[in-house]
Amino acid sequence: MATRYTPKNILITGAAGFIASHVCNRLIRNYPDYKIVVLDRLDYCSSLKNLNPSRSSPNFKFIKGDIASADLVQFILQAESIDTIMHFAAQTHVDNSFGNSFEFTKNNVYGTHVLLEACKVTGQVKRFIHVSTDEVYGETDEDAMVGNREASQLLPTNPYSATKAGAEMLVMAYGRSYGLPVITTRGNNVYGTNQFPEKLIPKFILLAMKGKILPVHGDGSNVRSYLYCEDVAEAFEVILHRGEVGHVYNIGTKKERRVIDVARDICRLFNLDPEDHIKFVENRPFNDQRYFLDDQKLKSLGWYERTTWEEGLRKTMDWYVSNPDWWGDVSGALLPHPRMLMVPGIERLSDAPVRSNLDSTRVTNKFGQSKMLVPSTKHNLPSQKPSLKFLIYGRTGWIGGLLGKLCEKQGIAFEYGKGRLEQRSQLVADIQTVKPTHVFNAANVIGKPNVDWCETHRPEIIRTNVVGTLTLADVCREHGLLMINYATGCIFSYDAAHPLGSGIGFKEEDRPNFTGSFYSKTKGMVEEFLREFDNVCTLRGRMPTSSDLSRPGNFIKKITTHKKVIDIPNSMTVVDELLPISIEMAKRNLRGIWNFTNPGVVSHNEVLQMYKDYIDPNFKWVNFSLEEQAKVVVAERSNNELDASKLKKEFPEILSIKDSLIKYVFEPNRKNFSSGLSK
Repeated sequence: MATRYTPKNILITGAAGFIASHVCNRLIRNYPDYKIVVLDRLDYCSSLKNLNPSRSSPNFKFIKGDIASADLVQFILQAESIDTIMHFAAQTHVDNSFGNSFEFTKNNVYGTHVLLEACKVTGQVKRFIHVSTDEVYGETDEDAMVGNREASQLLPTNPYSATKAGAEMLVMAYGRSYGLPVITTRGNNVYGTNQFPEKLIPKFILLAMKGKILPVHGDGSNVRSYLYCEDVAEAFEVILHRGEVGHVYNIGTKKERRVIDVARDICRLFNLDPEDHIKFVENRPFNDQRYFLDDQKLKSLGWYERTTWEEGLRKTMDWYVSNPDWWGDVSGALLPHPRMLMVPGIERLSDAPVRSNLDSTRVTNKFGQSKMLVPSTKHNLPSQKPSLKFLIYGRTGWIGGLLGKLCEKQGIAFEYGKGRLEQRSQLVADIQTVKPTHVFNAANVIGKPNVDWCETHRPEIIRTNVVGTLTLADVCREHGLLMINYATGCIFSYDAAHPLGSGIGFKEEDRPNFTGSFYSKTKGMVEEFLREFDNVCTLRGRMPTSSDLSRPGNFIKKITTHKKVIDIPNSMTVVDELLPISIEMAKRNLRGIWNFTNPGVVSHNEVLQMYKDYIDPNFKWVNFSLEEQAKVVVAERSNNELDASKLKKEFPEILSIKDSLIKYVFEPNRKNFSSGLSK
């Protein structure tokens, strides 16, 4: 077996598409030290939304462009110091290849040739993983007991597979002629979440959701092997690290299914009668009867299929039910023989998240909280401009994610920002596209797993927390928009004027006095600058907690997992109660600085005693002093009381911190704990 390969800078082509997006997201998630650069022209079957799990990561970069552009490809290889290429970009839908085969040749053959030539010229690429298909082998005999091995003859039968075979020949030639370190993969059919519905399984699911007919080509006896997307992403992870240069690897499964059986399984998932909802339609010009692979070579590297057909199909169905509008209008793709969006230069017009609007059914489906299977499509509604529309930054964070759910619950139109906060032009583009009434900034780098991380990652902290926040505030000012900025109260520390236990809290007009951590230092600096912007509402939160006690950022989650804790009274923010109030503050167009905490203070021991009383009677903890704490942390921690009287005056219904903790955090979880004991 080859020595394990460790890449540094990976270029993934076509990563806004289906399979490659799962590979990209997996690598970003599992290997934070790898730099991932994505090159994608955002064709009709790709979407930046597929990369949402990765886009906020510091080791991710997206470049919109075409692999057929030789100058662009060579520039990327050199500018990004690319040492590894995973080449997924391709036209892949067989039906389309019968109608526009020249476009397949341009993308699949010429595009691959451009990449190979750039690798030869730069001489820096140590791995070139070329993604091909099982279809290059051609049709497998119906009675064959052994699948096609990697050395089997290539006998493509349609324009798509012919272009993929042609690309493989170029890859092999560059490997032999120029010594390029190439690896080729040939995979079975892949299915799963966020696949464009020109493919069989997502097409059938979307049709079944609407109670429509499922069109089956020919008599439905054609046999295919299906692998779940996450299993395939893991296969590429294995090949990247353990694959041997010059080799071909089949990514397959021996679990085969007829197309008619797939249609029947999907009908059953939606409680539809297959006899009434399946219709046989004209076959393709040539439809291979069977593809069958021998996957033993890949298994020898340690990979194996994890997801059963039943489990994978259920996951896929659940995702499409929750995200029926992910791809927008796909009516052309749902036809029995689609010929769509294959004209050169045609791209997706929008990658915006599904917008909340007057169609409440669509909003509910977006968040997967509806039991309905058929999304509402009210195309004939008269246009009506909503009174509110929010642009939210920080989608992948705790607060940003909850904001979206609150907007959905309240029927407020919203979209998540796509631009990076430090990129002014991207923020301007977001605002011009979304046309919001208010902007919410919940994007914030706190540290991984805590503020100690910030001490050794200062440029990243400055980029987001300082440059990014100020840039967004200024862009909003130029466009006459109010920005709600979720900030922190961890910029103060008890002092002579605000002694511990006195009940005298820091007020909004007080200037930061705590610089014990680099995180707090940057946040205090930004708050001072934001005082000069009359379009900003700064919310000083502290030690946020919520009813979701599994959330890593939850203060209660943190202290219940620490070996030792200090015991000092502090102000806290109960997110379940106060986050909806921040939306109300936007509606009222409130500005300036606000101490965004519940009135009063609560000590660590008081919180832990509540946890013991309401959640776990067997819970125990140990205290230590500030001096002892200082020996085990890198950055000093802030302890203070914020005066919340200004917020309380505006919203008299706000509960004190202890009452709020009981009502919104511990009482709901006591019910969960009690129900767990009774089972």
